[in-house]
Amino acid sequence: MRITSALIDPALIDLPWSVPLEEWPADQLVALPQGISRHVVRFVRLAGTVYAVKETRERIAEREYDLLRALERLGAPAVEAVAIVADRVGDLEPVLITRHLQFSLPYRALFSHTLRPQTLDRLLDALAALLVRLHLLGFFWGDCSLSNTLFRRDAGAFAAYLVDAETGALHPRLSEGQRGEDLEIARVNIFGEALDLQAAGLLHESVDPELVSDEVVRRYDALWHELTFEQTVESDTRRQIDKRIRRLNELGYCVEEVSMSIVEDGPGGQRRVTLRPKVVDAGHHTRRLLRLTGLDAEENQARALLNDLDAYRAESDEVHDEAQAAHRWLTEVFEPVIRAVPPHLRGKLEPPELFVQVIEHRYALSERAGRDVGLAPAVQSFLSDVLVHRPDEQAILGFDPDS
Repeated sequence: MRITSALIDPALIDLPWSVPLEEWPADQLVALPQGISRHVVRFVRLAGTVYAVKETRERIAEREYDLLRALERLGAPAVEAVAIVADRVGDLEPVLITRHLQFSLPYRALFSHTLRPQTLDRLLDALAALLVRLHLLGFFWGDCSLSNTLFRRDAGAFAAYLVDAETGALHPRLSEGQRGEDLEIARVNIFGEALDLQAAGLLHESVDPELVSDEVVRRYDALWHELTFEQTVESDTRRQIDKRIRRLNELGYCVEEVSMSIVEDGPGGQRRVTLRPKVVDAGHHTRRLLRLTGLDAEENQARALLNDLDAYRAESDEVHDEAQAAHRWLTEVFEPVIRAVPPHLRGKLEPPELFVQVIEHRYALSERAGRDVGLAPAVQSFLSDVLVHRPDEQAILGFDPDS
């Protein structure tokens, strides 16, 4: 047996590699929702970490391993490649091992109950944003679909992650033709998946499968245009540049540089400036939160946490330094809320999402009461009236038990 890995858990060596994955004993496996795959995939838990193990051909495993490692270095939203196990006994197929993304589920688990159109809208937004992010990095997916994507909660929205890269390719920059081809593949795949859901009675009766696939492409086009279009301004250039950068930051994207072309023409020497921002990647709020607090959160979660941090700083007149305020907020506000959750409820939501839902619950309680009810009462109310009734995220995601 031969193992290729940058950082391997020694316990992986003791797994039954001489046995086909289909025959692995149940006591070695973790029961997690699983998407449709052309390969045999099993989940195992070792020392508290869950891994996905996929049997495939060696060349494909090596290619996907390299691509996932490259995407990780670029900070792309994708699962983490851990190892390749080859030369197994009896000419068994090699396997690719990836780290399971906590609090994430494949799309079919999201449709284990009929989802409302609003929830489907958020999933489509997440998938379109994922494809845009990958294309900005020069990654051609080659098989974009709901089946090859994992979803996590992100403060009322969803964040999408690539989970299958075996058909992908990384380039310095994608051409219009490559982007168009990837979009057409996505359209066809998603249309087929929506038809499958409709046949199983899992698609809301108001949802048209063809419109679902078209809508992903439309949302992709709108976001891509906003991030890349050339803008011409004839006056107030400084304010227009600042406005464009702020709008991109609000979408969660960082701007590395702005390219400007200046033309002076007309009888009065009127100046026209063409702006083209260079967007490096999403994660503007995520990176700011990580820098200030060390918390790793999804983009919308980070935005909500930063808003709460900014409100805390504004109320603390004696705290002027941003880093000092962030440290105090973390120890005096965020951490006490997370510690208040009893151990048996901690699998319900990941900590950033839990905090976001607590502050939203506080706002709702305060609106009903006509005054600020305070954080501590809001936490206790959320735990006893809301969280205790929620299923674990590992069991179902995207289904509102109160609907």
